[in-house]
Amino acid sequence: MTLMPSADVVGDELFAAFARALRHAGIQVSGDRTQSFLRAVAHTGAGDRLSVYWSGRGTLCSSPDDIEVYDALFGAWFDARESLPRPRRPAVRTIQQAALEPLDGAEDRGDEQLLRTVSSDEEVLRHRDVASMSAAERRHLAALFAALRPTAPTRRSMRRRAYHRGEVDSRRTLRDQLRRAGEPAPLRRRARRPRARRVVLLVDVSGSMQPYADAVLRLGHVMTRCMPYVEVFTVGTRLTRVTSALRSRDVEAALLAAGAAVPDWSGGTRLGEVLRAFVDRWGQRGTARGAVVVIASDGWERGDPRMLGEQVARLQRLSHAVVWMNPHRGKAGYEPVQGGIAVAVPHLDALVAGHSLAAFDQLLKVVSDA
Repeated sequence: MTLMPSADVVGDELFAAFARALRHAGIQVSGDRTQSFLRAVAHTGAGDRLSVYWSGRGTLCSSPDDIEVYDALFGAWFDARESLPRPRRPAVRTIQQAALEPLDGAEDRGDEQLLRTVSSDEEVLRHRDVASMSAAERRHLAALFAALRPTAPTRRSMRRRAYHRGEVDSRRTLRDQLRRAGEPAPLRRRARRPRARRVVLLVDVSGSMQPYADAVLRLGHVMTRCMPYVEVFTVGTRLTRVTSALRSRDVEAALLAAGAAVPDWSGGTRLGEVLRAFVDRWGQRGTARGAVVVIASDGWERGDPRMLGEQVARLQRLSHAVVWMNPHRGKAGYEPVQGGIAVAVPHLDALVAGHSLAAFDQLLKVVSDA
């Protein structure tokens, strides 16, 4: 789905296509809601951006969780247009004109063709390398991040819950038999209650990762908003915790706050030293224990690669799983032979690509299944 309508889409077709884009992004937009939106726009004024915004928000959003996706898509859909379309004058139809009207369903077929084109463009954008995108494509990609729905990895806790299989719950079974005056009762069973694992994201913000750092931080914002236990750090020449900054509901405000907190943006790379600082200060104190740790880096190391290998090994012993996301992994012919990534590979649970939205989506599945 490209987030910019084609030039020939005007009036009601533009707003109807916007409603379908929201439905494709995960908002439950029914046909009745779409018609209500079109009537509201016609009543408040189709040429007024603010009126269109509130008309759509009041008719197309059914829960507070929909507002973030709606805001992102609305901005990407309408921002690049110099003005919203003016309402069209109603056509005065005559008998001769009526003979030239399109057959019933022709407009629907045109809408379906538009939706197929939009979906095809979105699929192309999902697989494009972030580093090769134009500024406009990056804005469209930023809106697509709102459609990601990551799920947290789980672990079994010590607490137990009633379940249809598992070990016999002797207490509940005995209470059932007492209520039945000693008559035999079905065996009651229990199983350990699942709990969400902590996820730690370490984002390399050195100069070599500059084309991808913004997209990875956007991914970190999505993870922070959708998962219960997420910690995000930036690594380069020093370690910076940006979890608090990324908790803002507004993604752009969150990224600005994170950027202001990072003093070594687009600087050098000392991954080994920074990872040692993370393990010593945060990892051993509980942040990395039993967690899924994701390192987003291209693996270029200016320091001693052996130190990087030692720290990744320490991290692997502390955590449940270590996943390395390398933006070059998804490119044809890539081999992990750089000094940094080569010493880290033996201690990794997974080495995945990180160059496109589709790769980020695949990473979220790897994290969820860890």
